[in-house]
Amino acid sequence: MTESSSGSETVAGLTRGCDGNTRCSWAGPDPGYRDYHDHEWGVPTDNDVTLFEKICLEGFQSGLSWLTILRKRDNFREAFDGFDFERVAEFTDADVERLLGNPGIVRHRGKVRSTINNARRARELAGETGSLASYFWSWEPSPKSRPPCLDHATLLALTKTPESTAMSRDLKRRGWTFVGPTTAYAFMQAMGLVNDHIQGCFARSRTERLRTSFQRP
Repeated sequence: MTESSSGSETVAGLTRGCDGNTRCSWAGPDPGYRDYHDHEWGVPTDNDVTLFEKICLEGFQSGLSWLTILRKRDNFREAFDGFDFERVAEFTDADVERLLGNPGIVRHRGKVRSTINNARRARELAGETGSLASYFWSWEPSPKSRPPCLDHATLLALTKTPESTAMSRDLKRRGWTFVGPTTAYAFMQAMGLVNDHIQGCFARSRTERLRTSFQRP
């Protein structure tokens, strides 16, 4: 995530909050965004529903800010049956029209249809690999490929990586849509396949401990 929020005093990609914690400046002043940064972003997970939800919402974010999507996330969850891909895979054209009439989500026909398509592809993928987690974590970058020091300038340049490009290519080969290399890397950042809290962010060391103890599927 490389966006910044206005209204926050930033120093080299970091900002100190009213709670005294220094965090990545993209978290900005919005309480919900700070909570997402502090407790979700970069935390590794092997939950298939969480993984499917995130890659779908990253697709919905295309052309928008993540804060816009985050504020609508509960609406998305309700509209898409909690992102249970087995259920979403059974959605019909009537469901597409229902969703396009829902003011609580992003009403983009292509992205709605993409989510339903990707649910069907996710069902196939889980059947092939055992779980979505097994598949996605197979694309975790080698520690040797990671920057030795992740400062703000380095993060700004990390919009995509060889691993996210390869994952994107493979997903597209399998019929997934709205999964370009940049979307794939944002997904990797959020789901803990990499730790992109920059140096000086209070969450970086905690996230690294979680990644160290995480049992890869």
